[in-house]
Amino acid sequence: MSFFERDAIRIHYEEAGSGFPLLLIAGGGLNSNITGITGDYPPFNAIKEFGNEYRCIAYDLRNAPPGQSSGPLEIDRPWDSHTDDQLALMDHLGFDKFMVLGFCIGGPLIWNLLKRAPDRVVAGVLAMPSGSRPEMRDLFYDNNMKGWAPELTKRRPDITMEQAEKFLTRMYRTDPDFVFTVTRDFVRQCQTPVLILPDDIPAHPYAVAMESAMLAPNAEVSLFPWKEPKERVPLAVRQIRSFLRAHRPTPANS
Repeated sequence: MSFFERDAIRIHYEEAGSGFPLLLIAGGGLNSNITGITGDYPPFNAIKEFGNEYRCIAYDLRNAPPGQSSGPLEIDRPWDSHTDDQLALMDHLGFDKFMVLGFCIGGPLIWNLLKRAPDRVVAGVLAMPSGSRPEMRDLFYDNNMKGWAPELTKRRPDITMEQAEKFLTRMYRTDPDFVFTVTRDFVRQCQTPVLILPDDIPAHPYAVAMESAMLAPNAEVSLFPWKEPKERVPLAVRQIRSFLRAHRPTPANS
């Protein structure tokens, strides 16, 4: 268990394995925390699968109530505040370049990383990525107002429900389209290799995942469905492993 502190921000993270750095972003939306990577969270334990080849870094999202990371609620820049934390953590650990594997909210966060630090992120794997459904634009706002916001304000008396509501409005309602963090034009121009493993539940729309895969010039996509039956999961993991190996820099180029 380790902590990284920067100004008023405290990020809880864990490392495992050795090799080229692989940042792991757990699912669970704004409740994203390390147990989503290290525990028995389906569909697979990313550290168990990749810790033998990569320096895996998992962390608790800032202000995720189940986790131990904390900091200001940056109402005007919700997505960028999380990207700040990821890049600062990589700086703290001394990693200039890295790869990233993210579940659920990891999808929008990876796109934002690719926008903010295109020269640092070597490749990205977006598993079950979150996206915006035209017929359910307020899904994330509503779910977080019922779950994340009350729990956060209970644990953090310095944060009010009004502040949490403004944060969620900026995050999910101000530009409630596509993948939230980048435009279709950005994805169309993005040269970073990405592997997308679609899902098809309300929060993880298949159509958005596939649209991203079709737009991105260096995108690959998994079989679908890949989580069910469970016998398919090892095949998806093998594809992730092959993708990461194909884009992992050699020591001379890292």
